[in-house]
Amino acid sequence: QLQASGGGLVQAGGSLRLSCAASGSTVDYYAIGWFRQAPGKEREGVACISSSGSYTIYTESAKGRFTISRDNAKNTVYLQMNSLKPEDTAVYYCAADPIRGYYSDYDASCDGMNHWGKGTLVTVSS
Repeated sequence: QLQASGGGLVQAGGSLRLSCAASGSTVDYYAIGWFRQAPGKEREGVACISSSGSYTIYTESAKGRFTISRDNAKNTVYLQMNSLKPEDTAVYYCAADPIRGYYSDYDASCDGMNHWGKGTLVTVSS
């Protein structure tokens, strides 16, 4: 199971760190991503990381402001979000492809994530 946490209310320009904790199994072979869905909009991939942690992908709006990282010893993936903007307001979800690492430890694609956790709400006020 995946559980996202760390959301909250923050002013524009502020920072938040989201955590995605996995329980019940090790994440060593998981590719994991952060996704978000704003009211009235489709869900989009924000940042994804390979099972090795060496490769990452970011959506254009997140580049330079967000950083995805992982600590396999803690079974946790993080999303550090800086310089937040009101348009970052959304429910943020983490998701995983739990078997990708068995055949590719460098593939950070956000496609193919099929294990989803509950989201955490991020609200950025202007």
